[in-house]
Parts: sequence; structure tokens; C-alpha cells
Amino acid sequence: MLFSTLTTIFLFCVTLPLIHPTITAATTTLGNKTDFVTLLQIKKSISSDPYGILMSWNTSNHFCSWGGVTCGIKHQRVVMLNLKEYHLSGTISPYIGNLSFLRILNLFSNKFYGEIPRELGRLFRLRKLNLSNNNLTGEFPISLTNCSKLRYLNFSANSFHGKIPIEVGSLKKLEKLSLFKNNFGGKIPPSIGNISSLNVFSIAVNNLEGKLPGEFGQLKKLSMLVILSNRFSGMLPSSFCNMTSLAFFSAAENQFHGSLPAGMFSALSNLQMFEIGMNQISGPIPTSIANASLLQKFDIGFNNFVGQVPSLEKLQHLTWLNLNYNNLGSGSDGDLDFITSLVNCTKLENLVLGSNKLGGILPISIGNLSTQLIEISLFVNHIHGTIPETIGNNINLISLYLGDNHFSGNVPNSFGKFHKMQSLDVGQNHLLGEIPPSLGNLTQLVEISISNNMLEGKIPPIIANWQKLQILDFSRNNFAGEIPQQIFGLPSLSIFLNLSHNSFNGNLSVEVGSLSSLDTLDISHNYLSGEIPETIGECKSMEYLDLHGNSFNGVIPSSIASLKGLTHLDLSLNNLFGTIPIELQSLSFLTYLNLSFNNLEGKVPIEGVFKNASAISVAGDHNHLCGGISELNLAACPATIGLRNKHHNLKQVVIIICVIVCFLLFSTPVLCYWIKKRKRPSFLSSWKSSIFQLPMVSYKTLHHATEGFSTNNLIGFGSFGSVYKGFLQPEQKFVAIKVMNIETNEANKSFIAECNALKFMRHRNLAKILTCCSSIDFKGNDFKALVFEYMANGSLEKWLQPCGESIEDESHPLELAQRLNILIDVANALHYLHYECVEPIIHCDLKPSNVLLDDHMVGHVTDFGLARLLTDSNQQSSTIGLKGTIGYSPPEYGIGSPVSMQGDTYSFGILALEMLSGKRPTEEMFKDGENLHHYVSMAYSNNLLEIVDSTLFTNQIQRRSTEEESIIENVIIILPKEETCVFSLTRIALACSMESPNDRMNIKDVIRELNLSRSAFLHG
Repeated sequence: MLFSTLTTIFLFCVTLPLIHPTITAATTTLGNKTDFVTLLQIKKSISSDPYGILMSWNTSNHFCSWGGVTCGIKHQRVVMLNLKEYHLSGTISPYIGNLSFLRILNLFSNKFYGEIPRELGRLFRLRKLNLSNNNLTGEFPISLTNCSKLRYLNFSANSFHGKIPIEVGSLKKLEKLSLFKNNFGGKIPPSIGNISSLNVFSIAVNNLEGKLPGEFGQLKKLSMLVILSNRFSGMLPSSFCNMTSLAFFSAAENQFHGSLPAGMFSALSNLQMFEIGMNQISGPIPTSIANASLLQKFDIGFNNFVGQVPSLEKLQHLTWLNLNYNNLGSGSDGDLDFITSLVNCTKLENLVLGSNKLGGILPISIGNLSTQLIEISLFVNHIHGTIPETIGNNINLISLYLGDNHFSGNVPNSFGKFHKMQSLDVGQNHLLGEIPPSLGNLTQLVEISISNNMLEGKIPPIIANWQKLQILDFSRNNFAGEIPQQIFGLPSLSIFLNLSHNSFNGNLSVEVGSLSSLDTLDISHNYLSGEIPETIGECKSMEYLDLHGNSFNGVIPSSIASLKGLTHLDLSLNNLFGTIPIELQSLSFLTYLNLSFNNLEGKVPIEGVFKNASAISVAGDHNHLCGGISELNLAACPATIGLRNKHHNLKQVVIIICVIVCFLLFSTPVLCYWIKKRKRPSFLSSWKSSIFQLPMVSYKTLHHATEGFSTNNLIGFGSFGSVYKGFLQPEQKFVAIKVMNIETNEANKSFIAECNALKFMRHRNLAKILTCCSSIDFKGNDFKALVFEYMANGSLEKWLQPCGESIEDESHPLELAQRLNILIDVANALHYLHYECVEPIIHCDLKPSNVLLDDHMVGHVTDFGLARLLTDSNQQSSTIGLKGTIGYSPPEYGIGSPVSMQGDTYSFGILALEMLSGKRPTEEMFKDGENLHHYVSMAYSNNLLEIVDSTLFTNQIQRRSTEEESIIENVIIILPKEETCVFSLTRIALACSMESPNDRMNIKDVIRELNLSRSAFLHG
């Protein structure tokens, strides 16, 4: 073996002049040939260099001045090769083993693939090796254990597999070892205890198993141990008590069991973070926790801990206390005494005690806690008594969860001090009285639940102040009176409105249609009467509608068929009469329909949901209903009904024929005139069927509305035309007027396409067309324009990429919650286009400039100039006119593939990545094969938070300053809800923007995942 190695080195040295005859004399005299040639060989193994860092690697420069290369002063030999974050792609050349003076090799965050060459083991001077965040594979190279001077070794965020070799114990000088996020399996070798200098050990997110070796106790200098998200089992070894330097310990998401040693924390005086959530650990919390006086984060959630919570008064640095989902307490007085001890914890931010057995009365000391407290969570316990007024002293609270306890008395007036409150839950208690007016001060509320109490009276008008509210649950109380109009004036109410099981009376207001974004509406079991308003059909996002158990009369409004996403509809136990609207069978997502116990009559449809007897109920109406599928056991419909229907159909046919004849008589002269004047019959035939379905407006009206199309009113422009802000006098409203540049044939096509698309579409997340104009301007030229609702907040692009305009977006950037809601808006629009239109429509040009934001920051997709009906697009390949915008258009369009739903999904994914990263897909950095998807994908596993748009977060995130510790820091700290949401959204965006259309997420799944992310964000 030794002879072979010497022979190889000898042959390499004698062939240097033959390999590189261009080496200059200057290079020969100023530096070492071996390093020079080795670096050139390393360059050969790199196939992609998007930032051009290797451009300086040539014979005209001394290699010590090459990018990323550092040489020692004395010998002019390479001592450091730092190529981190250059997105280099290729393999690691085995020639690297010839850089015998190398001390630091940093290839962090690139795209290197393949295995680590065993020649790295020849670098006996190597002290730091960072290969994290690449695509490297293979097993842990045993040859590296020859690098006996290694102090830092980081293989995180790669695809290594196999076992951690026993030989790793020979790296006696190793201080930091990070193997986070790989596929390592097997057990941790006991030899790890031989590395007495080890300070940081991170093996989180792997497939390691078995018990932790007791030899960990020998690591007296270990300060950071991160083993979360593996399959470790058994008990935590008692030898942990010997690791007196341990500051950070994270073992969450494993299978540990047993109890913690009573004196575990006695020797751990340096402990700052202790995370063992999501295991099966039982027993009491050791009272020795009081000795860990530096503890900042204590998380033992989702385990089986029992007994009383000990005093924590000595933990003056505590910021995060998570004890939820255990069996702590006994349901009796005294369980909450420890809260008084928290008064000394003046830095406490999160107090999470939910889902335990804590009983007794909530002490008034709850109001004397840290001024930095932002969350109190006591849900699902056995706490009784009144909610103390002192709780209002926690004026910085953002979340308060007291639901599912036994609280009694009134809702405290002091709740009005929570000016920052976003989530308030006091549901499932025994609260009495009325809603205090002071709750009107909670202007930042996003969700509120006071369900399952005994509250009464009318809902006060103060709810009009909750303009950011998305979830409202007042169900199962004794509220009376009419449902206040203020509820229907909450534009943000989009997820959940539940007023069921109360005593509301009166009619359901026609203003219910203004809740166009609402997903769930439940007003069942009240005393509402009158007709169900037709405007219910304007709630286009509705998926769950429950009106049963009231006294509604009249017919079932056919407008309910406009709720294309409806999955649950219950109108039972009312006084409805007439026939079942046949249009209901067109609701393709409807899986539950209950029309029972009304006064309905006539024929039951047989298509759609009516095909499934287990999905519908018409009980109690059997005497008057007929037909339907056989499983319903209804009587056959008499022939007179069929005859009546035939007469009705004949009457409709006659009316339609009359309308067509009148239309032709009116339009023929006009058409003849245009044909004669312009001689463009093909153009007319293309757009007449679209335009004539919209009310027409004159050129003069639009000219006046825009002050002569003044540049002062120009708000946007593109290749097919310009957009002006205008004011229509008759309607007294501002509008957006899209004027087509008809001098280009493509603009004419765009006008036709947009008209053909818009004639089918009505959705809350699409820009609403009001009217159109096809006329002649004052100079006798053709003029064509579309008139839309005006969106006061402009395009999404202006908020993501402000260019110095004096608009609000520069001083008030989009927060994460707003971006999440906008993404859901856009996804809902795509779902409507693809699945809910009369004919499926492909947008073909989805990008931030084509998403407009209204007064309430609701997203509206616009610009259908490239849109295609799916039935048409499947018959033709993508052409120049169909490619959309570079960067947002999917790669398959560039090779002539037909436009598709998957193409729109790709554009959505890129739009989402831009919203998260703040980078356009067309930036200079994305060239030579690099793109936004790859850029984010490479960062996702390891340093996503380093590349996302910094304005996403409402709170500043503290991170470690050094690059090597930043990776571990993001792992061991359980991410706040903002960070968790960003990871979730990034995963969805990456799944949408995959290169292959077949690998992309379906837009239906996208909406489901986004809604789950929003729910987790709101409840996190």
C-alpha cells in the first residue's frame, strides 16, 4: 500500500511539465507547481460556476491571487480554499489530496455531488472541513480519520448514508462535528467518548437508533448536543450529569422513555436550552431544575410527565417554558402555585401549559409576569374560578388560550388592554354575561373563540373594529337579537364564522354576500326566518354552509350552485318549499347534502351528489318528492311533471329564438358597416361573441374619465397596451382602463383572448371586468379597451420590488401573514380557472405584476391576454405568443409543449418563491443554468432563513454570528410560527416549480396545504 502511494506521487511529480507545458517561468519561480496544477485539476471537475469565481484561475495570474485561494506567506503554498456559497456544481476532484499544506477547506452551500474522494485523508495539516449543504453521497470516508489535526468537521445537509465509523474516535482534536440532515443509520459508536476536546456534536435529522452510549459522560467540554429527529430509544444515560459544560441539549422527536434522574440538573449549571419534546418520557420534573439558573428554554411538551411543576423562581433567564401535552397536575388546588414563582422570570415570553391536568384557581400573580410575555396557553385543563382581572396587565400578549377549562364569571374588562392581541380563545368554559365593550380595543385580532359558554345579550357593534379578523366562533351561547350587520362588514373574515346554537332571530341579511372570502359559515340552530338571500351565491370561496334548524322559508336559491367549491350543505329542519334546484348537481366537490324536513316537492335530480344515496338526505319530504336514484325509495314522478317540464322547455326555446332573431335584426346593419369599413371579418367573428356579452361604454366616456388619457393617470403598461386610472361619472367610481395597442396583431389577439376568457369568469380573486369599449377614437382610429374594478393598492410586484415610488409599500412592506393570504388568493383563482369555469382556462402569464391588491390587500389575478381555453390549448403547441414571461414561464413551453394546468402551477411556484425570497427569477445571478428554484432548493435544508426576504418577519430573529454555528443554531431552536410557516410555504413553492410537469403539485393540493399552513400559523 505504501509502495503504491509513493509510486503514484512520484509519477505525478515527473509528469507535471507534460500535463501543463504552459506554466510560465514566473509561476514556477513564485509558487509551487504542485498546488498550481492541483487547482487547475480541481477547476476541471467543476461543471458550473454561475458567479464566475473561477474565472481568475488561469495561467496569467499567480494562483495565490485566485478567487477563494489563500496561501501561506512563508512557502507560498495553499493553506485555505474557501469557495462557500458560490453555487458551484461538479465533483470534488481527488487531486485535492495534493494540497498538502491545506488547513481550511470550505465548500459550504454549493452543488457538489458524488462521493468524497478518499484522497482527502492525505491532508494531514487539515484543521477545518466544511462540506455542508451540498448533494454529496456515499458513506462517511474512513480515510478522513487520518487527518488527526481536524478541529471542525461539517457534513450537514447532504445525502450521506451508512454508519458513523468507529474510527471517528481517533480524531482526538475535533471540537465540532456536525452530521445534521443526512441518512446516517445504526448507532452512535461508543468511541465518540474518546474525543475529549469535542464541543459541538450535531446529528439531528438522521435515521440513527438504539441507546445513547454512556461514554457521552466523558465529554467534559461538550456544550452543544443536538440529536433531535432520529429513532433513539431507551433512557437518557445518567452519565449526562457529568457533562458539566453542556449548554444546549436537543433530543426532541425520538423514542426515549423512562424518567429523568432526580439530580440530573444539579451539575448542569451551564445549561441554557433543554428540549426533549415528542418522546415518551414519564415521571416528575426533577426539582433539581432550579440549579440550572442560566436556562433560557425548557421544552418537555408531548411526553408523559406527571406530578406538580416545581418552583422555577431561580430561572431568571427563562424565555420559553413549554410543558403542554403531558399529565402534569392532579386537577386540584395548588397545581398552579408555580406560576407565582415565575414572577422572577422577567424575560419570559412564552408560557405554554396546555393539555395537562392542572386544576385550582388561576392566581392573580398571572398579571405580574414578564412585561415581554407574548403567549399564555392554558387550554384543556381543569382550572376553575373567575379569570382574574390582573391578566390584563400583560399588555404585550399576542396569544391567549384559556379554552376548555371551567372558568366562570364574566369576560374580564381588562381584556381591553390587549392592544396587540391576535388570538383569543376562552371557549368551552362557563362564562356568563355579555361581551364587554372593551373588547373593541382588540383591533389586531385575527381569531376569537368564546364558544360553548353561557354568554347572552346582543353582539355589540364593537366587532366592527376587528378589521383583521379571519376566525370568529360565538357558537353555543345564548346570544339573541339579529345578526349584526357589522359582521358582514369584516372583509378579512375568510376562514370560519360560527354563530350556531344561539337565539338569533330576524332575517339573514343580503349583506352576507359581502363575505366573499369566507370558507365556513355555520348559523344552524337559531330562530332565523325569511328567505335565504340570493346573495349567498356571492360567497365564492364557501366550502361549508350550514343553515339547518332555523325557520327559513321560500325556495332554495339557485345561486348556491355558484359556490363551486362547496363540500358540505345542510338546509334541513327549515320551512323551505318548491323544487330542488337542478343546478345543485353541478357542484362537483359536494359530498354532504341534507335537505330533509322541509316542504320540498317535485323531482329529485340524479346527477352529481344526487348519485350517492349516502351523501344526501331528503327525509321527511318523501310525500312530495319523487324520482331520484332508486336507493332513495321515492315514488316515480307522474307524467304530468314531465309534460309540464316539456312545456317549460318549449317556452324557453321560443324565448331564446325570439331573442336571437331580435339580436340579429339589430346587429346586422352594424356588422355590415364594420365589415365594409375595416374589412376584417375574421377579427369580428373572433370577438363579437365575447364583447356583446358585456355592457358597452363609449370612447368619449373613457376619454373624459382619464382626462384625455393623461400620463398623470397612467398606472401601468405592457407589450399589448397601457392601463389608466379613470373616474366614471355616472357610476361615481374609480376604474382601471386597459387600452389595447391595436397597431400590433398580437395586441388584437390578446384582446380576443382576454374577452373569451373573461366572459366565463366570476370569482372574488379575479380582477372583475365592468365594461368594454370597441369604438373609434377622435381621429378615426380603431379603439379597444377593457374596464376593470380599480385596485387601490396596485400590483403585487410594486410591493415586492419597490422602485422608489412614494407609495406605502416602502415604509410598510408585506408581512408574512399578508403574503400567505395573497398566495391563497392566487391559488384559489387558479383553482377556479382550472376546475370551476364553464370551460377550463389556462392563464399562461401568472406573475406578480398580474396580481392586483384591493383596499383590503386581497389578491386578484388579472391580464388574460395570453389565456387559453384548455380545449383549445390541447390542440396546439406552445408558440412565441404563448410562452408568457421569461422566468415565470415553465421550461416545457420553450420546447413547444402545449400549455397546461401544470404550466400555471409552475408560474405560481415561481411567484411564491419570489414572495418568499424577495428575488426576481430574472436577476443577474440566475444564469448559466442557475434559476430561482435551484437557489431556494439548495438553501431549504440548511440556511433558508439566510436567503428569505428579511421583511417577512415581524419580530427580529437572533442568530449566531459565525457561519459554522448558524447551521446548528437553526436546528436546535424550535422554530417560531413565522419560521415554521416560511419552511412550509417554501416546500409548497418548490413542489409547484419542479422542472418536470408530472412532478408538480396539483393546485387542489396546493390550496389544501396552504390552508393547513395558515391554520398552523394562526394557532402556532
